[in-house]
Amino acid sequence: MDGARAVRHLPQQPWSPQLNAEPADQIRLLDVQALDVRLSQLAHKRKSLPEHAEVDSLTKDLTQQRDLLVAAQTQASDAAREQTKAEQDVDQVRQRAARDQARLDSGAGISARDLANLQSEVVSLAKRQGDLEDVVLEVMERLEAAQQRVTELTGRVAGLEAELADATARRDAATAEIDAEAAGIAKDREVIVASMPQALMALYEKIRVKQGGVGAARLYQRRCEGCRLELDMAEVNEIKAAARDQVVRHDNCGRILVRTADSGI
Repeated sequence: MDGARAVRHLPQQPWSPQLNAEPADQIRLLDVQALDVRLSQLAHKRKSLPEHAEVDSLTKDLTQQRDLLVAAQTQASDAAREQTKAEQDVDQVRQRAARDQARLDSGAGISARDLANLQSEVVSLAKRQGDLEDVVLEVMERLEAAQQRVTELTGRVAGLEAELADATARRDAATAEIDAEAAGIAKDREVIVASMPQALMALYEKIRVKQGGVGAARLYQRRCEGCRLELDMAEVNEIKAAARDQVVRHDNCGRILVRTADSGI
């Protein structure tokens, strides 16, 4: 690889026009980069908080338990109405049987045929009452089971609501702490950027977006700290020949290379 391809800073290269910036500004670019890295780390930390997954899981469980509770409450309500209806049916049969029995007991004005019919009806009503009372008992058992289920699910829902409230509070506290730190870093960044050459910052931002958040890297002991590759001698000589205020870039990763006392050139 020749030097012209190794470091994109030669003025005659049309795709990479020469850019100059004071060495101090180039070094401060590393400060901006460090702040950007920290902001990226904080954004990742905020997104990856374990409380997010905890809140999502609890919300899902709570929704499921609330649905089950509504279903159990509906079953209990239906059973209660069914019990009321069955008890009314029993009462109606009981009243009718009581009237027939009273007529039988009085015997007044009842023909032999009517007497036989009344006796048959009393027997039939007694059987009907027994069947309806069995229905009442069966419905009461279902109602009791449904009410127990409602009580159990109500407790589960209350417990999950408490857990969700706690997890949400912890998540909000954690995100607020991260946001506060990020806001402070962003403010520090604004102060530095305001004093930086606009052309240098424009180039940095363009590269940073393209290169996964790292637009500038220190040249340390002839190694680019952006891509971690060591420069060959042609690249080293090219950078040595460049003016101190000339902005140079690493041909391998395209990042701005910032020269310091430890660059090894």
